[in-house]
Amino acid sequence: MTGRREDGTSEGALGLTPFQTVGPYFAVLPLEGENRASTTSSITIEGVVRDGAGAVVPDALIETWQADATGRYQSGDVSFRGLARAMTDESGRYEIRTVMPGAIGRSHAPHILVGILARGVLTRLVTRIYFPDHTTNATDPILSQVPESRRATLIAATVGADRYRFDIILQGPGETAFFDA
Repeated sequence: MTGRREDGTSEGALGLTPFQTVGPYFAVLPLEGENRASTTSSITIEGVVRDGAGAVVPDALIETWQADATGRYQSGDVSFRGLARAMTDESGRYEIRTVMPGAIGRSHAPHILVGILARGVLTRLVTRIYFPDHTTNATDPILSQVPESRRATLIAATVGADRYRFDIILQGPGETAFFDA
């Protein structure tokens, strides 16, 4: 049994240790090369993660999973994993390389599911990235449930040929819309 002190430390069998929500080794996850959902990537998604005060989050883990270009999650294409992970750098930036997902069924607009973990985030945050100018965005059953004033937080911005920007704001003004997992 350990006791918690006023300064946030606890006294355990090995002495004083700092109190941390996620742990002191969160930023050392081995993720080299995992920022690709496909070896034949055709689009890049880049962005910055910010906290409620507007400061960058330098060690957030961004995890994405998605359907392939035909709208299937398990396509059998060995070049398509459908899953990518990236850590933000000291500037809060991340980059994911993947393929443009296809629409899933008749009603779901092309999208990428996103999970976010970071120091101070007790439960994984879940959101989606939608793409601009898709006519199916207007009828997507999930996007339609998001208040109209917040839908723009889920739509990536085009920043170049096959390049999109999706910034994530964890709380406060302009907060990204998050979903119950």
